[in-house]
Formats: sequence, C-alpha cells, structure tokens
Amino acid sequence: MSDTQMADKDVMIDIFTRADLIMQSDIKFRKMIGAGQLQIVYYPVRGQEVVSAAMMAAVNQEDYLVTIYRGLHDQLAKGIPSKDLWAEFAGKMAGTCKGKGGPMHITHPETGVMVTTGIVGSGIPIANGLGLASQLEKDGKVTVCCFGDGASNIGAFHEGLNMAQVWKLPVIFLCQNNLYSEHTPMAFATSSETIKQRGDGLGMRSVRVNGNDASEMYAAAKEAVEYARAGNGPTLIEAMTFRFHGHLLGDTGHYIPEAEMEQALKDDPMPILRQQLLDMQISEADIAAIEAKNAAIIDEAAQYALDAPYPPGDEYRIDVLDVEIAA
Repeated sequence: MSDTQMADKDVMIDIFTRADLIMQSDIKFRKMIGAGQLQIVYYPVRGQEVVSAAMMAAVNQEDYLVTIYRGLHDQLAKGIPSKDLWAEFAGKMAGTCKGKGGPMHITHPETGVMVTTGIVGSGIPIANGLGLASQLEKDGKVTVCCFGDGASNIGAFHEGLNMAQVWKLPVIFLCQNNLYSEHTPMAFATSSETIKQRGDGLGMRSVRVNGNDASEMYAAAKEAVEYARAGNGPTLIEAMTFRFHGHLLGDTGHYIPEAEMEQALKDDPMPILRQQLLDMQISEADIAAIEAKNAAIIDEAAQYALDAPYPPGDEYRIDVLDVEIAA
C-alpha cells in the first residue's frame, strides 16, 4: 500500500495528537521509573506510537479494544483518561481497576478497552467473544484485537482466526509486528515469511502495511473497520513497526543488531509525522500547542498518580471470586 494517498488534514492532526501523547507518556514513565519515583513493571512502546494512533483514529469510542501488556499506546490512543491510566499503572485506588490490575491488566469499558491480557495471544478468543456478541446483538460495533508477531505462533491465534473467518465476526486482528516478539528474532521462531500469509491461508482478508506510516496505516484500518461494520467479517492487518527499547525496562535489547536499531531510529515515525503536518501547512505554533497540551496532561496525570492513595487493606477481597473451602 505504498501508493496510499495522504490522509486529510484533520485526520493527520488527530493521529499526531494521539501519537504524541503516547510518545511523551512513554518517555515520562521511563524517566520516573529510572528516578525511583515509580516501582512498576513497564513494557516500552516508543517506536510503535503511529500504529495505535492511526488504528484508533479509525474506530469509534463505543467500539471494543482487546490488547496486551505492551498496551500503553493502544490504551491511550483508544481514549482512556491519562489520570485514570497513570493511577492504575501506579497501583492506586483511583486507577481504572482500583489499582488491582496494574500495567498488565488495564480495563476501561467506558472507552471500549475491555481487557488487557498478560498472556501472549490470549486476547484473540476474547475478541471473538466480543465480536460474536456484537453480531448477535446487531449493535454495529467492531472489535480491535492487538497482539505482536510472537502471538501468531500459539494455538489460539490459528483457532481464533479460523473461527472468526468461519463465523464472519466483526473483528480486526492487528498484529503489531516489531520483529522481535519478546526477545526472539521473528525468523528464529516463525515458519512463514509474513504473518499476513497465515491469514491468507485461512481465506481471511489480510493486508501487510507500513504501520509507521500514518496515512498507510489509517487507510488499512479504515477499510478494515468499514468491511467489518458492513457484516463482511474480519481482517488481519500485519502492521510493520519497531520498538526502540528492549522487551521491558531493564532489557538492553542486546539481541537486536546495532545497525538495525540505528536504522530504525533514523526512521523514527514521530519526526516524520510531525514534518508531514508542517508540509500540510499546519503551523509550527499549532503543532507546538498540541505538544504542550499533551505535556501538561501527562504532568498532571503523573502527579495525580503519585499523590493518590493505595487501595485499603480490606479491598483485596472485593471484585474477585471469593470462595471459602470447607476444612
């Protein structure tokens, strides 16, 4: 889809606004964790901002999202308020799950974020369930299911995509292919050359795009959403991207060749997207205003998370299945 036309100005501003919020949030999280202000597990998303921003710009707030533990970009792009999200990451009572989910289990139905899974690929069957519910209820909603290239190697991927295709479920399977799964180069563990080929083998509408190109990613997302909403069934989108850090904070990424990382950093999608806005005659002042507004949102959210209280001791038995076993 390299000949895709540039998305219109309003769409590009929307995508940039979401992507910049993601980028600045990721930077802030890493800085605060490094300074000892937060003690949490964190899976960096720097480099993958545009994939999520463009995808979520193509859906409605009432549409569903199922994502994985590297999900900050998906969650912010879908619209979870930053204060609520930061508080949950920090394990505070004011968070989206009252601090009990933490970074790996974010849920916020108000913005359609139905679940964040901590097991690779496990969101696919859940997404099918949401898609089936929408199909039965005829509510017109679509479900976006995000996962990485590593998830394409588990049974739930093959079974889930096959089921979705047979039942023509309104689900968009978004594989954010950063080429390294957790710590493993794709060629070491994946038999097919592309993830798209696996969708092709199931007879599913499947596309492979440059996920770091805002217009190309948005065009693919919009087409998939329209296809699903019309009742035609699912789409597999293999969005090629790259993460600029290791699997989780503390992982040096030693398994990524230095030259490959250098090239990825040169191809950083955020400066490219910013320049595209300038080329569309969006002023430097207007872009700077977006960045400043996002920075203020993040600073407020971070402080809110630090100041908020932890869940009280009696909270641990609430919102969980509590079964007493007789002696």
